Amino acid sequence: MSEYDYKQLKACGTDVFISGNVEIRRPQLVSVGNHVAIDSGFYCTTALEVGDYSHIGPYICIIGGAEGVFVMKHFTTISVGSRLLCVSDEFLGAGLVSSTIPEGYQDNRIKGPIVMEMFANIGANSVVFPGVVLAEGSVLGACSMLTEDTEPWTIYVGVPARPLKTRRKDLMKEKAKHLGYG
Repeated sequence: MSEYDYKQLKACGTDVFISGNVEIRRPQLVSVGNHVAIDSGFYCTTALEVGDYSHIGPYICIIGGAEGVFVMKHFTTISVGSRLLCVSDEFLGAGLVSSTIPEGYQDNRIKGPIVMEMFANIGANSVVFPGVVLAEGSVLGACSMLTEDTEPWTIYVGVPARPLKTRRKDLMKEKAKHLGYG
């Protein structure tokens, strides 16, 4: 199995696997921590920070161009097929819609970093909009759409995503502490 050329990245930790079948458009804006896996089909156009013990599943798309920022802190996961929009057009007719439209003719843009705090997870085939923070330990369930910040240690599901229930944090934090975190 071929691997990505790690020398292109801004920073790369140890025990990292990045599939050779990924496209990282701005590798000089990408930092990867330790014990990280990035699977086949990953596509990223933004700045990216990946914390330790994190996993980006297959066929994940993170878009937003040079203005976009996506941050995954330690112990985070994004499941297969999810889409994260760090910059998006508003689509209300204030201008033309496309990343190829010259400035001054573009629709209004919605911009904001997406941040996954420690222990946050995104389920399969989910969508996250610009400027959203997934709070510590929060989970976005499969096939959900997140447009607002989450509360810590809460599971969100649906379109748009709404809180479903809370999850335990004590065991997760204890296990992370044994690995030297917290």
